[in-house]
Amino acid sequence: MESILVAGGAGYVGSHACKALAAAGYRPVTLDNLVTGHADAVKWGPLVEADIADVETVRRIAREYEITTAMHFAARSLVGESVSKPDLYYENNVVGTLRLVEALSAEGLKHLVFSSTAAVYGAAEGELIAEDTPARPINPYGETKLAIERALGWIGPAKGFSWCALRYFNAAGADPDGEIGERHDPETHLIPNLVRATLGAGPGLKVFGDDYPTPDGSCVRDYVHVVDLVEAHIKALDWLKAGGASRPFNLGTGKGLSVLEVIAAAERALGRRPPYEIVGRRAGDPPRLVADPAAAMAAFGWTPTRSDPDTLVASVAAFEAASAA
Repeated sequence: MESILVAGGAGYVGSHACKALAAAGYRPVTLDNLVTGHADAVKWGPLVEADIADVETVRRIAREYEITTAMHFAARSLVGESVSKPDLYYENNVVGTLRLVEALSAEGLKHLVFSSTAAVYGAAEGELIAEDTPARPINPYGETKLAIERALGWIGPAKGFSWCALRYFNAAGADPDGEIGERHDPETHLIPNLVRATLGAGPGLKVFGDDYPTPDGSCVRDYVHVVDLVEAHIKALDWLKAGGASRPFNLGTGKGLSVLEVIAAAERALGRRPPYEIVGRRAGDPPRLVADPAAAMAAFGWTPTRSDPDTLVASVAAFEAASAA
């Protein structure tokens, strides 16, 4: 059984990746400092509690488990926090990643799948955002992810490993079996906050703006189910192992959903009207951010199948109910 290092495997997307890797016949070895991750989400392989910047520990793990392939999800990812604490984001997301890559490449790294973000595009305009859309981040979070993408473009060839940077749009949803899901603190994502508000387990939702140039006036985003996302990670790994070129890929559906459309899906799924109020726009929120995922679909043979709004909301509701039981 081949072992794969999963940096950040105790987090939201990382834990779903571990489950998918185990189902695909790999042994996921989680590396996580548990600052934002959860030890009880590590169910499908060993957990090593350490920081990605701990070069000696990473090298020891790589030798112990004969690691030549890694998936890297370990990052600070709150946009607002990145603006107030940019030094923290550069230290963790950039310096930490460079130390991780240093350690793994010293032990024979061959393939790296890097969790990137649509935040590299900033406030991009247009119907669909493709990989050749200019990358112009508008916050330190997006800047740090782009910095690593660019660094990998130089370090990969120099150190002899291939890589993919997977630019997520809006990760959402939860494990269909209810074993794992979103447990951020604070929770900033729309769907879990919407579900909690509708079930009476959280405050009423604020909709930031209803006067955007969109069909219903609310912001439009590309929501992609976390299980679809991690399926793309495994296909990206297959791509690299087959000799595929190192490059970034967008992960999204290519179909935007407005905030009010997601609220309507919650009402259908939960059978009750979600409590929400319309408030003013947030500074810097673009009206529409929707992926062009054609490159990933063509390269990986990947198609998201669980990312419709009803499935997204229902999976989150099921996880929230299981967690409360």
